[in-house]
Amino acid sequence: MKYIVCEKPGRFKLKEKNKPQKVEGQAILSVKKIGICGTDLHAYTGNQAFFTYPRILGHELAAEVIEIGENKQNIKVGDKVIVMPYISCGQCVACRNGKTNCCTELKVLGVHTDGGMQEQISVPLNLLIPTNKLSYAEMAIVEPLAIGAHAIRRAQVQANEFIIVMGCGPIGIGIMKFAQISGAKVIAMDIDSGRLNYAKDNMDIDHIVLAGETAVDIIAEITNGEMATAVFDATGNKEALEKGIDYMANGGRYILVGLSNGKLEFAHPALHAKETTIMCSRNATLEDFETVMDILKKDKFPVDSFITHNVSFDEMIHHFDSWLDPTNGVIKATVNF
Repeated sequence: MKYIVCEKPGRFKLKEKNKPQKVEGQAILSVKKIGICGTDLHAYTGNQAFFTYPRILGHELAAEVIEIGENKQNIKVGDKVIVMPYISCGQCVACRNGKTNCCTELKVLGVHTDGGMQEQISVPLNLLIPTNKLSYAEMAIVEPLAIGAHAIRRAQVQANEFIIVMGCGPIGIGIMKFAQISGAKVIAMDIDSGRLNYAKDNMDIDHIVLAGETAVDIIAEITNGEMATAVFDATGNKEALEKGIDYMANGGRYILVGLSNGKLEFAHPALHAKETTIMCSRNATLEDFETVMDILKKDKFPVDSFITHNVSFDEMIHHFDSWLDPTNGVIKATVNF
């Protein structure tokens, strides 16, 4: 069967290997569609934390079961499944407290272990989420949207509060949409006017702000001088991460969703004066996946405009570099098998 491996930063190779053999406690899936996420892009450019090469990328998976044994969910051959790509130990302090998304031994498909850029994959039964009611396109975006849903739930976003989302990529857009559903007033910020316009035109975001020297003043005007009670970073950019405190109200929360591969510096007096709550939001849990699936079933998310680029598996290597260039208008790219 065919698979694509990232051998080192900047280099993919299409190869062939034997199909996976059934193992007790696992299912063999036929991969139907994969979403390309920031993790994949950063791995390709050599800017992904917790990463080693060579690696088969891909963790936003829509698949069909082709071999499976007895299982608690009664999933059968032919069923459509989403793969929750976070392999947790179930034993550590985080897992015991229901935070499997930050397990001390966490392994993520396509990051710490090989992912879905292959025709078939064998995965543990407990990672499968059956979803025959969603299309493959909807299934392939559940995982990135679940990250946004988790961030909103973790921050306990309330109706009518002003929130800022820095970064109008797939994760940021998911945060915006779930903040809207929670009743919050959303301000989108980005350095790319095209992405800001996407957020306004396709996500009905009322307030968009181009990042830069005047951003603080514009946000102050929007919020009647109070600033935002919750600021989400979905950029992973060091400069943006260090600037986010300036947009936050006194007594506010700063939620770090994007991952920067390096050190961050903050002025303590500014943090202390606002009695800032800084929290990180990592991955998602089953509850977040189920929340997203319910939203998609109710047609509350614009899937067609969200997936801006779609190619076949055989064409992916040729197109991947272009997805790194924001001028190409990429929001979410997907790959079909």
